[in-house]
Formats: sequence, structure tokens, C-alpha cells
Amino acid sequence: AGGSIGSEIARQVATFGPQRLILLDHDETHLHDTVAQLEGNVVSVLADIRDHGALLHIFRSERPSVVFHAAAHKHVPILEAHPIEAVRTNVLGTENVLDAAAQIGVERFVAISTDKAVNPSSVMGASKRISEALTLAYSPPGARYTAVRFGNVLGSRGSVVPTFLRQIQAGGPVTVTHPEMTRYFMSCREAVQLVLQASVLTDGGEVFVLDMGEPVRIVELAERLILLAGRTPGHDVDIEFVGTRPGEKLEEELVGGTEDQHPTAHPKVQLVRTEMIDRTMLDQGIALLRVLGEQQDSKASAEVLRDLARPTPRQVLTLSAEKPRVASDAQEQPA
Repeated sequence: AGGSIGSEIARQVATFGPQRLILLDHDETHLHDTVAQLEGNVVSVLADIRDHGALLHIFRSERPSVVFHAAAHKHVPILEAHPIEAVRTNVLGTENVLDAAAQIGVERFVAISTDKAVNPSSVMGASKRISEALTLAYSPPGARYTAVRFGNVLGSRGSVVPTFLRQIQAGGPVTVTHPEMTRYFMSCREAVQLVLQASVLTDGGEVFVLDMGEPVRIVELAERLILLAGRTPGHDVDIEFVGTRPGEKLEEELVGGTEDQHPTAHPKVQLVRTEMIDRTMLDQGIALLRVLGEQQDSKASAEVLRDLARPTPRQVLTLSAEKPRVASDAQEQPA
């Protein structure tokens, strides 16, 4: 609840006067800052979604009827280097939240997703694709569980606009990955307004995508910000192309090639019919990811994560058929 999206959800939901608003975060400072902005019956909970036992205790104690799941690692280059952390938070953490919600009968569950989950090229995107799949697979009969997918949020921590503004203030250069790099952008306030709309529209077991408008070329965004600062691109402030980072796409997609997009009652919220990951394969893949994480096998974790997130996973069952080997101080024996 202390992140950019989570805190904005909390602020907007608070205006509707809920009986109780429960804010959970593992970062005490961000949790404190969010709670300080709100009035009404607000409960702050300091906990980590990676702790299944603690999460289940909290859900049984507080018994929420609506859950917004916005907790995730999100920085693409960092997660490329640390795939096990992506698994533990974005995949296993999501599974923990879903399990706790199902056990107490949560009526409505909304998972925040990303355009990077579409045809994922990164560890981060693959982890969020699996998070979407888990949300659909864990949706109990009669409950309304959904995932809402959108692109970049302006002004969020680590986003490109604050980074560019800092670089401009320092006199440059402004660093852009590639001349043809494009991204979708939306204000945090508008994104959350549409997330709340999607939470009402869902019948359960669906993915929604928000209308993000037209994609923006990142180099043009940099040029506009330099001009708005009263300076001239290439003269007062240079733009430097530094190359794409591991896992990055030049263009993001909101809907995959195998997915069907349908209108809803809201003009800026579209329903996406997505291909489900086979539940047996999903369960086997996650069990394998858990073991690989315990063994600190980053390379295999990334491989399984990427394959499980494919529209038609191919390798997970093969990998699952072999028991992972654990190295020891003694001579390694065949599993």
C-alpha cells in the first residue's frame, strides 16, 4: 500500500468511506507516509507477502472483502540480475496473497499487472505473466478475481520522467536507451480510477487492459522536457543513447497476438481473453521454481520462469520430471 499505485488506490478508496481500510506493506516508511494522508478507520499492517504464515494470520484477523494486490518488484534490469527475487515476490508472493484470500472467502480480488506481461522478454514481464495466470487459476467459484494490465505510470518511483528531470537539472546528458524506444504512459490518478472501474466490471477470471492512448517515443519525451526547462536539446543539454538494457523491448504491447480484445461498459477499459496456462503445468512450474530458489540457482530459475510464461510452455514438464540436484561438500551423486 506504500507504493505509487498502492497508495493512490488507498487514497481513492478512502473517499468512498469504507468500513475499514487495511494497508499492508513491508516498508515501514512508505506505509507510515500513506497512512498519514488518510482519514477514517485505517489499519496499518507491517508484513511481507513472501511470508505465507503471517499473511494468512492477517487475512484471518482482518477478513477483507475486497483486495487490491499491488505488491511487486518492477525494475526490469535489476530483476534480470536477480530472477530468484522476482520469483519470490511476484510469483510466490502473489500465490500467498491469493491463497490467503481464497481461504477466508474474499469476494473481489484485483491484481495489478503490466504491459510487460504480454509476450514477455524480461524476467520481470515473465513473473507478472505468471502472476496474471495465478490470479485467474485461483479464482474461486462465485468470487470475482481479475488482473488489470497497463503501462508506465508518470511520476512513479524510478520512472523515466523524474530521472530525466534530475539529469536536466544537472546539466545533462539525458540518457535514452534507443532512438526508436517507445512506451505507453498514464497518470497515476487516471490509472487507478480505471483500475477501480475494472474492479466493478469484472465477473471473475478475467484480464482487463486500460486504454493508454498512443505510445510515446522516449527521445521525443526527453526533448520536450528539455524545452520545458527553457533549454535547447543538443546545445544546452545533450541527449546520449546508451543502448537497451537486458530484457527491454523497443516497443511494449498491451494485448498479445493470441489474445482477443473486447469492449466493456467503460470506453477506456477493455476485456482481454487470454490463453490460460494449464493448471497442472502451472503448479509443477511453481513447485520447481520454489526448489530452484532454495538452491540459489538463478540461471535455471530464469529459464523456467521465461518458459512457463510462454503462450504455450514447452520445457517445464521436462524439467519437472527430473529431481533437482543439490550440491554437497561430498562428491555429488546422481539424483
